Amino acid sequence: MKKSLFAMAAILGLALTSCSSDDNNKNENTSTFVLKVDDLQGNINDGVVTLDPTKTYTLTGGLVVKGGATLVIPAGTVIKSSATALSTSLFIAVERNAKININGTAAKPVVMTSGKATPAQSDWGGLIIAGNAKVNTGDNGTSEVGSLSYGGNDNADSSGNINFLRISYTGSKYTAEKEYNGVSFFGVGSGTVVSDIYTFESGDDGIEFFGGAVNASNLVIINSYDDSLDFADGWQGTATNVYIKGVTKAGVEGSTNAKDPSGAVPMTNAKIVNISIIKGDAAFTADEKAINYKEGGGKQAYTNLFVADGMPKDLTKLSADAGATANIAAGNFTITNYTFGASVTAFDGVKLSGTTTGALGAGAGADLPTWANWTK
Repeated sequence: MKKSLFAMAAILGLALTSCSSDDNNKNENTSTFVLKVDDLQGNINDGVVTLDPTKTYTLTGGLVVKGGATLVIPAGTVIKSSATALSTSLFIAVERNAKININGTAAKPVVMTSGKATPAQSDWGGLIIAGNAKVNTGDNGTSEVGSLSYGGNDNADSSGNINFLRISYTGSKYTAEKEYNGVSFFGVGSGTVVSDIYTFESGDDGIEFFGGAVNASNLVIINSYDDSLDFADGWQGTATNVYIKGVTKAGVEGSTNAKDPSGAVPMTNAKIVNISIIKGDAAFTADEKAINYKEGGGKQAYTNLFVADGMPKDLTKLSADAGATANIAAGNFTITNYTFGASVTAFDGVKLSGTTTGALGAGAGADLPTWANWTK
């Protein structure tokens, strides 16, 4: 399929209906295309395309929502990556000034997964979203995968909404330094609503924020090959209710800027509220610790942190660059209210305060919290 979805719609005679949307973007009286084919590839150039939740779609190549267009994915929709296509060619990308509305529910989440008979990490790319919010690497960056332009000065920018998304077997790799994550947010603004994402078996990071000001809540990140939750490049957001299990490198990796860890502005200002970090089985080494404070680190404030027994004795891995050293000295790396397992005994670099008992992290300590029961 080499044509855009809109060209395909014209060929196949897809239905055009007038509707009033009640999603988080409030696009009222918008004409909506209802897609009637079962494979996805190409560009959505304009208008609103709505997938059919009664179908299982096959992602046969890159699907790109171009600026000015909107892709709506209703509750219960299933998208599987091609079992035969090159894994790095399989991704869903949302450009600046485009929107994606993933309208899953707890009972009927949207599912993006591998189409292989025996699925594994890196079977396909993942979901990439670009926005117009501030990034400290410049106002017109290019995403390392998908080649999307991102960044700007609109921290309130909206790229749509993600609600109840199950995304698995992502993270295909071009090289050791260039790979997809489960979900990547590049310069995405706070007008984007993000809640209830479950990433499973990512071949790189589970979820990563590259600058921007988007907030996210109710994140379940299981068995990521690299870091589970990652943020960099001046992210100004809050992540609330984060359950991490199966840590290969770091539970959380946070940095401010790789090339200018001392002076890049805005400096990362991340708030992580209610978070549990569990190493998982013996295959998951957590060799970059529960928190990897990296490349300047920036401001990182953790509230209600639970780190399970079995994690490495060092809570943190600390960068030795001048920016990170200065931020640690300034008290910009903090944890308020925490419970650490018996294996965790060293707390270098971080300023601890508040209660040392009763902090249950995402809600139930090492156990899956009730708000995440939909992921079972």
